[in-house]
Amino acid sequence: MKWKKRNVRALADIICGNDEYQNLFRYRSSSYLTEFFEDCDLEYVHDGSTRWAWVADRLDEVLLHPQPGPNVPPVGFINIVRNLLTKTEAAEGDEDRTKALAALNRVLTAEGWEAFYDDHGLAQVRHIATNTIAETANPHRPMTPAELQRKEQLTSYLERCSEDELIEEVLIPLFRQLGFHRVTAAGHKDKALEYGKDLWMKFTLPTLHVLYFGIQAKKGKLDASGMGKSGTANVGEILNQVTMMLGHEIFDPELNRRVLVDHAFIVAGGEITKAARNWLGGRLDASKRSQVMFMDRDDILNLYVVTNLPLPSGALPSPTLNNFDADIPF
Repeated sequence: MKWKKRNVRALADIICGNDEYQNLFRYRSSSYLTEFFEDCDLEYVHDGSTRWAWVADRLDEVLLHPQPGPNVPPVGFINIVRNLLTKTEAAEGDEDRTKALAALNRVLTAEGWEAFYDDHGLAQVRHIATNTIAETANPHRPMTPAELQRKEQLTSYLERCSEDELIEEVLIPLFRQLGFHRVTAAGHKDKALEYGKDLWMKFTLPTLHVLYFGIQAKKGKLDASGMGKSGTANVGEILNQVTMMLGHEIFDPELNRRVLVDHAFIVAGGEITKAARNWLGGRLDASKRSQVMFMDRDDILNLYVVTNLPLPSGALPSPTLNNFDADIPF
């Protein structure tokens, strides 16, 4: 990322707590600047030079760090924003930090970014053009009680949703949030022109090369048993669909040409058993085997929760009725 000098200077003044920002952000002298960057997991030690100029140079370095994705800023930058908006450092008269947030966003929006507080009071960074939320959380980390509650609600939803709802209400928002674009449903409802895939999408690498992905989604458990139970799909049904998916071209309207799918996602709203994975791997040749990836319920739940996506409307708890909501004639 490359920022204009005036915006880097303004962000440096915010970190230092200079001038107009003194009433909203903590004033940081030399040792506190070093402590600030330590809290952001950045090993910078102030050398005694002019504070704002030194901080601006460090910000230029951070902005040049590798980006996790095309619309995701470097991790160090995300940590800086979160550290600046820590609610424990609220100034008098700005206890909820709305004024501090507005001041910081005047700088960030000039470069195409926006900060906001999520439902848990944690500062997040959003790419304005694509609405992508920068998320550094590990999907396999321990979850907070609030996240566990959301995970339970989404689990209940996956138990009762249809295959179309799984695709439209869960998978499409999830993959968009993860940085994929052109996430397109391939005629799932009428089964027209699917060619083995329910979705296709593409992902732009940091080198600007583009990879194309197809998704075959099943609502329930995916196993390799001879006779499938109710709510269970047999992996044998998937083999022909995956082969068709990898061998059939898709039309990319942005490039105005047809392209092949590079990788195939097999996604299940339930468990994908080890036997099913091994059976499918044994039936595909070596080149196609490396193109197939699996995602089961646990993967969906963990990714959906840690990326802070709003739950589908069908997963939200129903409002409880009080005694005055009964059908009592007046």
